[in-house]
Amino acid sequence: MSITAHIVVQGAEAAAAFYREAFGAEEVSRVPTPDGRLMSVELRVGSAALHLADEFPEMGVLAPPSIGGTAVVLQLDVADADAVFARAVAAGAQARGPVADTFWGTRHGQLVDPFGHRWNISQHLRDVPHEEVVAAAAQVFS
Repeated sequence: MSITAHIVVQGAEAAAAFYREAFGAEEVSRVPTPDGRLMSVELRVGSAALHLADEFPEMGVLAPPSIGGTAVVLQLDVADADAVFARAVAAGAQARGPVADTFWGTRHGQLVDPFGHRWNISQHLRDVPHEEVVAAAAQVFS
């Protein structure tokens, strides 16, 4: 079993280009509709698949700007968080939280892409015992 993100954007063609530039995505396939929208663009980002599509409001398929934001954060696990973060910002993403070392053992930052989707850029630094993560979270959120 696996899970694959399928995100909706305003401008799937531009989004595919952004993900290629920002994250090194490779396009696998696309399914256009007669009116010029893209029903699906399958990208490969590292070993993961990412599907994206244009909005289809007539079917209730809407992007974050049309619904006032998103409750979803996509995580990209990388070897060099600083480099990927900088590359994404240079491609047009906005920094939401800077890259920094975390108490749970990663180097982590958050971006918002030009299409309204949030991305955690995460680099594993060290294994942290679960009890330590729970204790540190309790301190941060108390």
